[in-house]
Formats: sequence, C-alpha cells, structure tokens
Amino acid sequence: MDYKIGQRVTGTVSGIQNYGVFVQLDSKTQGLVHISECKNGRIDNLPEEFHIGQPVEAIILDIDNYSKKISLSFRQLSIPKVHANPKPGENRNIYKHFWTATRVKAGFKPIAETIEASKSEALGRIRGNKK
Repeated sequence: MDYKIGQRVTGTVSGIQNYGVFVQLDSKTQGLVHISECKNGRIDNLPEEFHIGQPVEAIILDIDNYSKKISLSFRQLSIPKVHANPKPGENRNIYKHFWTATRVKAGFKPIAETIEASKSEALGRIRGNKK
C-alpha cells in the first residue's frame, strides 16, 4: 500500500518498547509511535496502556524516503485540524493556541516596558478571565 503523511491508518500493536509502540499496518509495513506521541500527558508504563494484538488507529507523521520507516501518532487524533480557509457552513469552533501575548500590542518595545502587561494577560488566561 502507498502511504502518505497525514493519512489516518489502522493497524495492530505488534511490539512494545520503552521508547514507543510498534504498529503493524499491513503484511509488509510497520510503523513506530514514539512514547511522546502515544497520548497527551506522561506515560510511565507503556505495557499498561497498550497490549500486543490491540487494534489501533493512528496518523502518519513522517515517512523516511531512504529507510522507508514510518512515524505514527495516536496523540494527533485528538487535535482538531485547523483549516486556513474554512468552507462556508463549516464548523469554525476550532481552538487555536497562541504562545505570545495577543492582546498586548508590544511591537518592538523592550521587554522591560511590556513585561507587566504580558504577565497580567497570562495570569488572566490562567484564571479563566477572557477579555
């Protein structure tokens, strides 16, 4: 089968190591889900979360053209797709996270001049105050 990055695939868990889970996609193709892509949050013991023979669904993150190794993710299934130009009538209720202060218009001012406004905005977000 011809696989593509971003494709949603199904398979079965064929191996579990400390660093990730191997998934058999078809009779000739196997992919790896790194421990960081297994789920949101920390996983201390992969064998407690997964077992060999378990059917799973994943998304292809990367395909190494030279070695033909496939990187998979379970975690990406829970992240909604963000469309740059949604179609009319399409659900636009998609959460987009910004790591910078979006309401504080700092421009190219020194950090010392904008730090207080940025801190108060961040604390407001943490407390749930959406202004």
